[in-house]
Amino acid sequence: MQPGILGELLQLQPSTITRLIQKLEEKKLVVRTTEGRITNVYPTPKAKELQPKLMESMQHFYKQYSEALGKDESQKLIQNMMKVADKLKD
Repeated sequence: MQPGILGELLQLQPSTITRLIQKLEEKKLVVRTTEGRITNVYPTPKAKELQPKLMESMQHFYKQYSEALGKDESQKLIQNMMKVADKLKD
């Protein structure tokens, strides 16, 4: 994935994405390749090994706040956070 696209998906500034990629490279979690003027970032096998743990953590986090707020309020929270993120982009 190209850093610019990654920045849009994560809603981060280019300088922040650059620092993030550098830190992930230092930890051997991503590799950067350059083909002409295009730079791509790919997860390493080490990063791919972490994916199940990451998914488990996300599910645990969702379960905790869903239990605290209830399913309906949790969905409203997510919708409102997405609205805020969209407005901050503009």
